[in-house]
Amino acid sequence: MQALRVEALSDDLSGVRLADLADPVRAPGEVLVRVHAASLNYPDLLMTRGGYQFKPPVPFTAGMELAGEVLAADADSRFSVGDRVMGGAKTGVFAEFAAVPARSLKPIPAALDYSAAAALGAAYTTAYTALVELGGLQAGQWVLVHGASGGVGLAACDLARALGARVIAATHDAGKAERVRAVASPEAVIVNTGRFREQVAELTGGALCDLVYDPVGGDVFDESTRCVAFGGKLLVIGFVAGRIPEIAVNIPLIKGFSIVGVRAGEYARRFPERGARIAAEVSRLANDRAIAPVIDRELPLARWKEGFDAMAAGALVGKLIFRP
Repeated sequence: MQALRVEALSDDLSGVRLADLADPVRAPGEVLVRVHAASLNYPDLLMTRGGYQFKPPVPFTAGMELAGEVLAADADSRFSVGDRVMGGAKTGVFAEFAAVPARSLKPIPAALDYSAAAALGAAYTTAYTALVELGGLQAGQWVLVHGASGGVGLAACDLARALGARVIAATHDAGKAERVRAVASPEAVIVNTGRFREQVAELTGGALCDLVYDPVGGDVFDESTRCVAFGGKLLVIGFVAGRIPEIAVNIPLIKGFSIVGVRAGEYARRFPERGARIAAEVSRLANDRAIAPVIDRELPLARWKEGFDAMAAGALVGKLIFRP
């Protein structure tokens, strides 16, 4: 089979190539899946550089999130040959076939095709864990979503709006504002460079935001501390900007807000019943067509570098799907 292999860590993808490998052999407890679609996530890019918190030994097959068809599974598993499944692992799914732990897979909602299913899981699970499980989102609340042109940000916009929140979508790229407005349908779109608190205050009538969803970090985090309402929460998702910010703890004390770290995958591993409930709710919302992932483009796996380069350049609005 063909698979995307990371053979050396580098900042320019020079250690990555499409390789011919033997088909994977399924171990007990694993499901052999024919991969129909695989979603590119920012950690996939970081892992090619050794810049993600999970550092698999080199060489490894890249890719975390897939949708496909079951080819083989244990007799006592939940799956049968031909089942449509979605899910993934920390690595290994940018390939024609993948052997994935059964616990990491779930059925694809009937309303979703393979591409939508591959784009759904990680982004919407992160959004639900952050906004609902940890953030306590309520209808009518104001939610500021940074990184709103990316898959994780757009998922947060979509989910928050579906649950009745009032969403301010924020992007660093003014050229993407109208496209974000078109696909996310928020209350407003702002450009989150410089001092954007005044825009947030004006949009919310001075109330500021009950929840701030931040996968960006850096200067965006710094200014976001001025945008959280008293009693609100600043949800830390990641640091796409590169700089991990710091804060003097008197700021959340005086302003009366909480800073909450969000690791959706680890949350589900530590609290499996809660993780299963979150996944089931995301699937229900998708099957009811209350939420739907935005897909920027689909590419054959042979054009993997085009996809990685687009993500590194911040050129995507939504998710990128590889078709092995």
